[in-house]
Amino acid sequence: MSRRPLIPTITASLAAAAPALGAGDGVHHELPLYAQRLHDWLPITNSMVMTWVAVGLIVLFCQAATKRMSLIPEGLQNLAEWMVEGLYDFLGNLLGHHLIKKTFWFFGSVFFFILVNNYLGLVPGVGTIGWTTVDAEGHQGFIALMRGGNADVNMTAAMAFTFAILWFVWAFQENGLKGFFSHIFAPKGSFSGVMLWMMIPIFLFVGVLEMISIAIRPVALSFRLYGNIYGGEQTLEKLMALVPPYLAFLPALPFYFIELLVGFVQALVFTLLCAIFLKLICDHGDEHH
Repeated sequence: MSRRPLIPTITASLAAAAPALGAGDGVHHELPLYAQRLHDWLPITNSMVMTWVAVGLIVLFCQAATKRMSLIPEGLQNLAEWMVEGLYDFLGNLLGHHLIKKTFWFFGSVFFFILVNNYLGLVPGVGTIGWTTVDAEGHQGFIALMRGGNADVNMTAAMAFTFAILWFVWAFQENGLKGFFSHIFAPKGSFSGVMLWMMIPIFLFVGVLEMISIAIRPVALSFRLYGNIYGGEQTLEKLMALVPPYLAFLPALPFYFIELLVGFVQALVFTLLCAIFLKLICDHGDEHH
């Protein structure tokens, strides 16, 4: 006897009140809030399939770009070096030479992984190619073979909380234990006498607020990316459902160009926010490495 997750149960209840639009025969289903398992006994969801495809494409591109390395890059090697160096220099101007050398492996991987996932979610057939299911009560449903990887909050949360762990590791490495807590709780500036004793409780209170902010960051990162990508895919589904199937591409066409921009911006925003959070805790003022 299996227990049904909370979100699927809520979504199923809403679907019973307002049936989702069909798919497969030219009609579109609403995109569920949660990633669907491809089979009851198979612990694989349709968003996992998309992430595997994204990783596979990135690996194939890297292998093709580095197959024939030359001092004067051309073709895919030139494109790969331009993308990587551009992102490296952009983040390096923010983080500094020392931090970017230590952390670019994460920021570069996350940026390109999010970007490829976002663009794969726009490929025709993603979210609409699948099969119809019938439950024990005779209600029909639809399971898509693939779903946008970042339209699954589990994926965005995994990236955000991975960064949260790395943030603590890098922060302690750069500041030490004492420096870390001093950075958060210690008074900033030069105070002495009565003013120092007056500022200590204020900065302690501010430090508590900062710790709360640190705890909220991965949650905010998760839902910011998930909400934007899920909302975009749901909007395209709704638009295509308003017209006959043979004209479904017309209302969605201009939104595809917008989603191309949104896909890049969201990948950049996620990466940039992570870099800013790291810079804030590792900033030593006038100290240079």
